[in-house]
Amino acid sequence: MNDRPRSVPSPSDLDRLIRRDQLAALRLSMSTAIPINMALGLVGMIVAIHAGQGAVGATWFAASTAANLLRLALCRVPCAALSPRTALSAEAAAHSVDRHLRLVWMAAWLSGLVWAFLPALCAGCTAAQTVFYLTLTCGTTAGAVTYGTAFARMPIGFFTPPLLSFAGCLLVAGGFDRICLAATVLLYLAAMIRGAFLCEAGFREASRLKNEASALAQSRMEAHASASALALEMARRATHDDLTGLLNRAGFQQDADAALRGEAALRGDGALRGEAALRDDAAVEPVAHCLMLLDLDGFKSVNDVHGHTMGDRVLAEVARRMAAALPPGSLAARLGGDEFAVLYAPAPAGIAQDVLAARLIGAVAEPFESLDAGRLGISIGIHQGDAGSLTHRLSCADEALYAAKGAGRNRARLFDECLRDRMETRRDSERDLSQALAEGVVTVCFQPIFGRDGRTLVSLEALVRWNHPRHGWIPPADVVAAAATAGLTESLLRAILEQACAMVATLCRHGLETVQVALNVSPREMAQIAVDEIVLGRLAALGLPPRMLEIEITEETALDIGAVQAKLTALAEAGIRVTLDDFGIGYSSLASLRQLQAHRIKIDRSFVTGLTGSDDKCGLVQAVLALGRWLDIEVVAEGVETADDLATLQAFGCTLFQGYHLGRPMSAEAVADLLASQAGARMAAA
Repeated sequence: MNDRPRSVPSPSDLDRLIRRDQLAALRLSMSTAIPINMALGLVGMIVAIHAGQGAVGATWFAASTAANLLRLALCRVPCAALSPRTALSAEAAAHSVDRHLRLVWMAAWLSGLVWAFLPALCAGCTAAQTVFYLTLTCGTTAGAVTYGTAFARMPIGFFTPPLLSFAGCLLVAGGFDRICLAATVLLYLAAMIRGAFLCEAGFREASRLKNEASALAQSRMEAHASASALALEMARRATHDDLTGLLNRAGFQQDADAALRGEAALRGDGALRGEAALRDDAAVEPVAHCLMLLDLDGFKSVNDVHGHTMGDRVLAEVARRMAAALPPGSLAARLGGDEFAVLYAPAPAGIAQDVLAARLIGAVAEPFESLDAGRLGISIGIHQGDAGSLTHRLSCADEALYAAKGAGRNRARLFDECLRDRMETRRDSERDLSQALAEGVVTVCFQPIFGRDGRTLVSLEALVRWNHPRHGWIPPADVVAAAATAGLTESLLRAILEQACAMVATLCRHGLETVQVALNVSPREMAQIAVDEIVLGRLAALGLPPRMLEIEITEETALDIGAVQAKLTALAEAGIRVTLDDFGIGYSSLASLRQLQAHRIKIDRSFVTGLTGSDDKCGLVQAVLALGRWLDIEVVAEGVETADDLATLQAFGCTLFQGYHLGRPMSAEAVADLLASQAGARMAAA
């Protein structure tokens, strides 16, 4: 099967689910609101009786009560669309919900018309009871918005008639005070209308997220059930992939191990074969095998655009073309998803690995039925050698595949010394990191973030640095990955935090309490360790102000908000700012920005570098800046490499900048020297 996650509901289906939620919420809230409305109406009648308007007050209260009873009845009328036991088509359910919403709105409008006659109880807003009845109306209408957040038309239908009625009566009554009060009522009405629409928009957004999450959970449940059924089927079939007919992973492991054992025996491994057997085969040349890992390029777009059925057909066709292109005696397998493996012996087959790789790439590049030409490609990682276990060869081929995909589509890459060095670097990093942390050789550099003028220091971003004794400088991402693999995630965080706190102390000594130090925290760190307790505990122990520390997280953190939201909330409540890094290339939405407690977002450098000469980048940057202004979130442009890009960003209204054009990462000592020199310059100027 093609194991891709199902999509969220279509926009039309999602809208129907949202409107159903609106109706359910409205019926529930009205059951609470209407008795309160009736109680307030009773108070209004009592005041009218006290003022000598008993008949008019009783008549008004009777009409108001009748309208409220009608609204209560509508809330209790069964709605088939809300009953899980009633089977309705999507269209019928939508019509039922729309009909009930319309009736609720009309009943609210009818009740509002009754309340519009409330000025009659105070002689058209000229009696002493005017202020009381106006206050009663304002309170009731405000409550309508509170209880009608799900559907703006309902509270608007209720509060518009009485507020317009009071405003009109006040204007007719005349007088400076009444005219001003009428204007105030109209402004209040406009604010209430706007508030009702904003509340409905918020409710619909929350409902959308809930229904999307429910659909995703259902999709995951179905995928889990499908995977379980597939596991049972695979156990029964044991060695072959049901979709493609190729070997599956278990079958490939079994057959490849057998082939490699034969290769090792022919090389003279006495542990595998007896000495007599080796003497008998002395004239037999060892057979060296070539292992290839293949991964489709562009397959995700096939699933997204054409659906999973088409995706399965493509996988089956790719398997057929591979089988046709391979020499006899080759092992071919689908390892999972869109990843395949091939094991063959180049010498007996009479075809070199680069020739076979080119043949496979050409076979997949041939047009597929119903797909655009060139949509699909394939990347290949090759391991050619006569030693090592299957696991080792797979690791080497996977390293080559990763390099091939990084170079572009339709590429093959042979595992060579360069890739071997990369693997060894990663292995040695995982092995040596613990000692490096203990010896304090994992250090931190600080790259400045400047304000609107490009010169005023606003923040310092802490960047981890490790000069490995054998491999030289290890990239920060590789240091974090090595820590995760070696189980040193918390130790690495504490080491970086310690140096970041030292920089905070340095800033305090120079009187720069408004400058923050930003600490990068990976999604793995945020999810797996108590980042909030570690950070806040260390700040408290050192007596440092939390407001001077920032936590930078990436958009990947938005994938599992539930696992990190409590920690981010604790940090934010303590005064630590949260910055969302690499914004624009990941998973963030408006909802995740709110849930992640983000105070600042950083536009990814891929959108900023070369900004001046790219209309597309300009549009994207302006959109992010507008989003930041709308959400009241600061926006940092990182990757500012030229004066032209800086000027363009300043023209767009960007106020925070980071990049090599403005300042490179510096050691803690260099930052201290810079701060000291700036302080001296300020004193000299003073």
